[in-house]
Amino acid sequence: MSIFGKIMGAIFGSKADAAPAGGGAAAPAGGSPAGTSSGGGATATATGAPAATVDVAPILDKAVAAKGEKLAWRTSIVDLMKALDLDSSLAARKELAGELHYTGDTNDSATMNVWLHKALMKKLSENGGKVPADLLD
Repeated sequence: MSIFGKIMGAIFGSKADAAPAGGGAAAPAGGSPAGTSSGGGATATATGAPAATVDVAPILDKAVAAKGEKLAWRTSIVDLMKALDLDSSLAARKELAGELHYTGDTNDSATMNVWLHKALMKKLSENGGKVPADLLD
């Protein structure tokens, strides 16, 4: 499974696992990461189309709280991945960069990380996620 697919699955639930990073809408399920609740929760229709958007911020805030450490998911791709119990290594981030079509130098990790965070927020929004406006370009 792709890194983006794992992020989608952790935020939107298992139905999002099949969503490719390259496009297409995910079908959010009523679930959210283990040990968290998304409040209202989104449900999928029989066709797999999202019936409602998934509010990303509360899900990630709860994931951070469950980790019991200070993680700045709103500004750090590494902290966001850690909050979701995903591999945040440079290799994993380079793989995610490839999935999201990063064209910069992957050896410049600081620049890549900033780009990844912005691109991820945009991609989550495009796939049915309600992302705080200040996190979108």
